[in-house]
Amino acid sequence: MTNTILVIMGSVRAQRHNPVLARWVAAIGQATTGVTFELVDLADWSLPMDDEPAIPATGGYVQPHTQAWSAKIADAAAFVFVTPQYNWGYPAALKNAIDHCYAEWRDKPLLIVTYGGHGGGKCAAQLVQVAEALKMRVVPTMPALTLARAMIEGSPIKAEIDFAEQRAEIEGACSTLVAMIGG
Repeated sequence: MTNTILVIMGSVRAQRHNPVLARWVAAIGQATTGVTFELVDLADWSLPMDDEPAIPATGGYVQPHTQAWSAKIADAAAFVFVTPQYNWGYPAALKNAIDHCYAEWRDKPLLIVTYGGHGGGKCAAQLVQVAEALKMRVVPTMPALTLARAMIEGSPIKAEIDFAEQRAEIEGACSTLVAMIGG
């Protein structure tokens, strides 16, 4: 296992703010802690729904894409999910990526950063439940970035300006995440 923290982008929509926000969170984490925060775009991973013959809890993966995803997740020290809130929940692509593995997530720290028109608290609450089922350790601080209507409708985001007030919260959450590694 490496000391790398994977910043997993929770959205694969063509028109999405996820890459901008995930890069911003990763840059803050790396600058604050000195630890490597690696971006993982789920759009770059072919993870078909339910194409393994056995359930993930058995770990007997036969599909090359699942084996590669398993290795990626197993090698990480911790995770940051940067995800939008869709209809009070989180995107199916993120759920599918989580559900492709089981033991690989166990005992690892997780920071949840959400965004949306209402910030993403309901999405974060659902992810906490899933993380608890996987025996992950969730950072108590879960930054929720509230997007203005214009942003939701496609206006560009300048995260370092638009969410400057929340930088300290993200710095603190990233520091807590790093402190949880190995503990």
